[in-house]
Amino acid sequence: MRIAIDFDDRVGIAHEILAELARRSLNVTAVEVDPPYIHIEAPALEQAGLIKLRSQLLQIAGVRTVDVVAMLPGAQRRLYLEALLASQADPVFAVDASGRVIIANGAAVTASGMSEADLRASSMQQLIGDPGLLDAMVDGGYHLPVREIEINGEPYMLETLPLHETSGRVAGAVMTLHAPTRMGERLSALQNYDAGGFEAILGNSPEIDLLKQRAARMALVDAPLLITGETGTGKELLAHACHAGSTRSAEPFFALNCAALPENLAESELFGYSPGAFTGALRGGKPGLLELADGGTVFLDEIGEMSPYLQAKLLRFLNDGSFRRVGGDREVKVNVRIISATHRALEDMVAGGHFRQDLLFRLNVLTLHMPPLRERPGDILPLAQFFLARACAQAARPLMRLSSAACAALLASPWPGNVRQLQNVIFRAVTMSERLVIGADELELAQAANPAGRDMTGEVTTLEQAVADFEKNLLQRLYGDFPSTRRLAKRLGASHSAIATRLRRYGIC
Repeated sequence: MRIAIDFDDRVGIAHEILAELARRSLNVTAVEVDPPYIHIEAPALEQAGLIKLRSQLLQIAGVRTVDVVAMLPGAQRRLYLEALLASQADPVFAVDASGRVIIANGAAVTASGMSEADLRASSMQQLIGDPGLLDAMVDGGYHLPVREIEINGEPYMLETLPLHETSGRVAGAVMTLHAPTRMGERLSALQNYDAGGFEAILGNSPEIDLLKQRAARMALVDAPLLITGETGTGKELLAHACHAGSTRSAEPFFALNCAALPENLAESELFGYSPGAFTGALRGGKPGLLELADGGTVFLDEIGEMSPYLQAKLLRFLNDGSFRRVGGDREVKVNVRIISATHRALEDMVAGGHFRQDLLFRLNVLTLHMPPLRERPGDILPLAQFFLARACAQAARPLMRLSSAACAALLASPWPGNVRQLQNVIFRAVTMSERLVIGADELELAQAANPAGRDMTGEVTTLEQAVADFEKNLLQRLYGDFPSTRRLAKRLGASHSAIATRLRRYGIC
């Protein structure tokens, strides 16, 4: 039985309490004194004996209560500490001021490759094999910047938390090791928590429906995927969706824009670098996106802008899944799916000697094409309405709407910047407009050379005529590809009867 005695702290009271237990010849196996309590474990003590013992103890001056407890505080702390350490997937060590391992969790035992007993008998110097690093940690009071180390041949990022006594003297440290894959999981979760899957690709046009169907099938094929399409069509969004729909969906996803970084920075971002690889690098080195994404997906945007040197290095990785860090000599092997994207014609670049043909063959195993916005006009107004609602919410404005003239202007625009341009146009209009109805002039759209609604001199006629001219031209252009009212209505996201009425009105059928 375990009991807790609440007492007034005075000299000798703990001795008097223990003397009473000794007088009863009780075998006491554990005692914890932490005023105003003393906790005692006496396995042979039973309920009948407790009643008599409580009566005697309450007669001692200063004893207030005697209660039964389920567990002694020290044992409870040890139990919870062990459970806490066991729950940590990262290796965690606690070391004393000289670097000797005092306690380690199960992940640390696994990482070290030792038995638990051998690990606790070792030092960080034996584990790390870098006496200079250990000396620096001891000299710096275990307060060091995060750096990379190796334990049992595997790389980890080391994080130290100094432990201090009440006097301020360093008593040791808690040392946590972060494996690149674990870091990648956390970084990916932070960056992509709201990326979404195919439902995030907005639009219900036949082109987008067909694209989603093809992409869903290709997502399940664990092979390189090349996404083509103009700037602003949403190629990265499609790459996210393909990752989310793949067998790698629970693993990290990272993106690198090959056009946004110079060659040396792009190389270190993608492949990482070893200690001392270049001036300004972290002293302990740094894993790249390929290591962080092990088991997952890396998206290489604007792959056509990659330098010839990086093309060769990427080709080697695609051949066998291995690479070397910048400045390193150790082979790193990971399992990563590559999804790439470009707005350029890579075949023409190959013909011009600007892109490797063998790399194109490796990247272009599966292909998806994001259609430009002008080729799916049925999505323009639904997308505009979606962006309008979101922009109003972001700007804390009442819900606004688009005028008929604004809708006609949106449909007439060639949208060279595609969906991204449409989103920016709507957001700018919501921000700048003083009215609840957005007019065509507030969209600030550059008009086509011969927009509908202008006479031969270039002057605008009536708004109704402009809308009618555009509507007629649109229906005439699409009716050849969708020669039935039902197919054309589905293409434009309108009702069958509305399209049939307009076709008759304009004498198209």
